[in-house]
Amino acid sequence: MSAGKKTYAQDGEEARRIAQYLPYFPFKGIPRFYDIGGFLEKPEVFQQIVDIFVERYGEIGIDSVAGLDARGFILGPPIALALKKPFLMMRKQGKMPNAISSDEYNTEYGKRSGLTVQRDKIKKGDRVLIIDDLVATGGTLSSAINLVHMLGGKVVECACVVELKMFIDPSEESGLPSRTKLFTSQKIENVPVWGLISEDVMNVEASLPEGYVDDGEEH
Repeated sequence: MSAGKKTYAQDGEEARRIAQYLPYFPFKGIPRFYDIGGFLEKPEVFQQIVDIFVERYGEIGIDSVAGLDARGFILGPPIALALKKPFLMMRKQGKMPNAISSDEYNTEYGKRSGLTVQRDKIKKGDRVLIIDDLVATGGTLSSAINLVHMLGGKVVECACVVELKMFIDPSEESGLPSRTKLFTSQKIENVPVWGLISEDVMNVEASLPEGYVDDGEEH
């Protein structure tokens, strides 16, 4: 690593400070739904997150940045611009012309149709960084990884601000879906996933107004 560069660890000093701007809400039937809107309204915190990712991936080396619909569209472009790399969108079906689709996949909210990407955005051998706000079960990331592979690219890493470690390899007794088993079943277990912050340090409960209602679209 170049002199003066810093290695950022999950739940390290910087991550713990940023975690103070990631409150959780009861939402979509989930007791702890983490809201990135908390740091988006703090330009200095948002900038710090971008800077951390830029430093990490400037060292690793990538050809393009792929953001996942929809929060990856917020996080990905400033990172891509700073790295001077192309940004490409991975969208829900029916939103872009000249697109290919991955198979449907499961998330913590239920089954989803596959993501899509335009056919000419990834070339054989391209080193692609996938960006999203949060990884839980890994279903959405698996869909994105498969899209890159379908076009002959290589996923350098999947990068998220938040990683919920409880889903990495839970016990059978927990009843939770396993990201490890999902990735293994799809033969993508060698694709690394990195999250800056885990649930271990996200302990800020949102202050809810009187009469708060969980009005999430999916339960």
